[in-house]
Amino acid sequence: MSNLYLVTDSEICAQAGHTVSQVVEEACRAGVRWVQLREKTVTTHAFIELGFEVRQITQAYGAKLIVNDRVDVALAVDADGVHVGQDDMPPALVRQLIGPGKVIGLSINSLLELQLAREVEVDYLGVATIFPTGTKQDTSSLLGLSGLREICQQTKLPTFAIGGINASNIRDVIRAGATGAAVVSAICGHPNPYEASKELIQLAIT
Repeated sequence: MSNLYLVTDSEICAQAGHTVSQVVEEACRAGVRWVQLREKTVTTHAFIELGFEVRQITQAYGAKLIVNDRVDVALAVDADGVHVGQDDMPPALVRQLIGPGKVIGLSINSLLELQLAREVEVDYLGVATIFPTGTKQDTSSLLGLSGLREICQQTKLPTFAIGGINASNIRDVIRAGATGAAVVSAICGHPNPYEASKELIQLAIT
């Protein structure tokens, strides 16, 4: 399975002339098998409608659909899992709601949060923030490659690094020990999401 993880952003997609569904389709066609649907501003109704659209695409390509934060939306569209941050619903409660067969991802931003994560049942970690990025305004605690390497060395869980990752640095992220890389702008904001995804996948495995 590809170790490239697409995290959607409808505003960045729109600025590049794409819809979220178009970007997901092109990314999955290129080989992406992890898609996180992240919508912070739309109504619940619109989020669910988009979720059903994206779910059809991910199912067609055998990709996993993870919903950011919204357990209700994930349940409504029968997503493969939920990704939560430190301030979202606790993973233990997420597990109670979505059941044992679904995936739970947890964002961590420090070694302390990694230590606390050992007390909860999650399936993978999203490790942030690696490099400066326009999609995450609070980058006061950038980990950099050294911080990423330290976290990866201290966990056996799969780790997806995120934050400012693109074609110029994705190899460094994988070499630092990350299982994979999660990207937003590098695909959503690219004129050709298919070609961008293909390039990133190739770089991540070489």
